[in-house]
Amino acid sequence: MTIGILKETIKSEKRVSISPKIAKFLIDQGFDIIVQDGAGNSSKFSNEDYADAGAKIEKRGVVYKNSDVLVKINPFDEDELKLVDDHHILICQLFHKSHPEIVKLIAEKGASIFSMDALPRISRAQDMDVLSSQSNLAGYKAVIKGAYEMTKIFPLMMTAAGTITPSRVLIYGVGVAGLQAIATAKRLGAIVEATDIRLETKEQAESLGASFITVEGNGQESEKGYAKAASEEYARKQKEAVNKSLFKADLVITTAMVPGRKSPVLITEEQVKQMKNGAVIIDLAAAQGGNCELSKMNKTVLKNGVKIIGTTIAPESVSTNASDLYAKNMSNFITYLTENNEFKWDLEDEITDETLIVKDGVIRKN
Repeated sequence: MTIGILKETIKSEKRVSISPKIAKFLIDQGFDIIVQDGAGNSSKFSNEDYADAGAKIEKRGVVYKNSDVLVKINPFDEDELKLVDDHHILICQLFHKSHPEIVKLIAEKGASIFSMDALPRISRAQDMDVLSSQSNLAGYKAVIKGAYEMTKIFPLMMTAAGTITPSRVLIYGVGVAGLQAIATAKRLGAIVEATDIRLETKEQAESLGASFITVEGNGQESEKGYAKAASEEYARKQKEAVNKSLFKADLVITTAMVPGRKSPVLITEEQVKQMKNGAVIIDLAAAQGGNCELSKMNKTVLKNGVKIIGTTIAPESVSTNASDLYAKNMSNFITYLTENNEFKWDLEDEITDETLIVKDGVIRKN
């Protein structure tokens, strides 16, 4: 079986789906690897690195023509799908509920596609979970980005000229990204508070040194490891409980996303108007509409002295590490789904069933 590693077509994307180290691992397992020319350049992986690992370097068209499996990070676009035919097996983060038109095009081609973002949150799938591996880095980078954009330092500092009080950081969403953001902000000396619709996350947040803002009333439990959308009543109570901390915060990081749906609005324009002059919001949910009402994807919005930075859970700015982790997730996924370098197509298996969106042109998941 030949695996083709494609170069990402989104200009801002600096990651690659398979690193040279993982390419060598797969080759040692009996797979053939073809890499599109320059696919790893933005992650600082050269063509020579892949060649040294035993992979072949080819132009885009040759990769499509000679590969059985095509792997990438982001969804295949219409231009890429022109080169796909019915013998291809595609693997990427498809986000199929948000891209029904792409799912339809893949089906029309007669191809099959697995979606890495659809992995069930079960123990057997942990080492394949790209959302967790990438979110971990995103939580770290959100704090570093916030530190750069703020006009204050994080830690308490005693100087001959006086005492600098520690910055206050508020984190919405105590998932993988939120937990890493808590840990990073605490290591840098900030006072950290966190909130989440899932009361089960309280202990996790507090174990890392954050004060958990409890909302009056019953919280929500996660569904298959993911947060569910909050009721309007709970969202109102959460806003009231968090406002005091929000208006004191120097840095706010929002990470709340619901799979397949628009991100919940947690910070309104009216709330932004009451925040501190100089405060910074890093919105990691901007790609799905944003947790802040004023967020715009890949843009910085200044409102009443508050800087709102819309970004994503994809940590392109640390693309070398992010690619390494994604590649390991991808290799674990491929080796799990195959036997003797051929796909098992075990539709009774939960991982296969949840991630196989289209098989041989038939749409399985809408």
